[in-house]
Amino acid sequence: MNKIKAAFAGGKAFIPFITCGDPDLETTAACVRAMAAAGADIIELGIPFSDPTAEGPVIQEASLRALNGGVTTDKVFDLVRDLRRDVTVPFVFMTYANVVFSCGAERFFKACADVGVDGLILPDLPFEEKEEFLPLCRQYDVALISLIAPTSAGRIAAIAREAEGFLYLVSSLGVTGVRSEITTDLASIVKVVRENTDIPCAIGFGISTPEQAKRMADLSDGAIVGSAIVRLLERYGTQAPPHVGDYVKTMKDALREGESV
Repeated sequence: MNKIKAAFAGGKAFIPFITCGDPDLETTAACVRAMAAAGADIIELGIPFSDPTAEGPVIQEASLRALNGGVTTDKVFDLVRDLRRDVTVPFVFMTYANVVFSCGAERFFKACADVGVDGLILPDLPFEEKEEFLPLCRQYDVALISLIAPTSAGRIAAIAREAEGFLYLVSSLGVTGVRSEITTDLASIVKVVRENTDIPCAIGFGISTPEQAKRMADLSDGAIVGSAIVRLLERYGTQAPPHVGDYVKTMKDALREGESV
């Protein structure tokens, strides 16, 4: 968890997401290294799942491609073990509770600790049910990262008070995917978060342009981007890594604008 906190210490954090194994694990590894070199502060690694309920069509299809290509949770752990030979930025898994259950919860969290995964996001795990995994998260020093959505309303303060790692603030109702405009009153949500915790919060869902990323990071501590990156994988396939690196650099540069040097 200290690594996650440190990722926000140097200014606004840019957090890219990638689906592991789309189109193959070698390309994922090359993309992760490109993202780290381009300035990514934390990297979200999606473990493919057959029913990713929080995801829109772009990431759903990426998960399906990865699963059809034979990607398993164990292969993703092997990928991370390889990446940790030279990539030091924090890694956060994003997946679903069934993936953890299927692997065996204790085995899953022990493997996270062994290979160097710093946090876990489970979009289908309600805040009220997080005790299912929290003891193992703490035993193996894996931050269980909570989500706050526009519908969280009266639960925002409680979620913020018990937050670990960072808070994932969902920008809009619905599933992941590129949006032309984000109209949610995020400032009022961030205000409640700030009143209840000093844990950083980053905004995700719908962000695709440098201007959107800068606007979201100005409101919070960072910006999270997934679908726009997965689209690059869909478009360029095994040739995607340099394009992904260029995209991450553009987004990170936008977040640096206006920051004191």
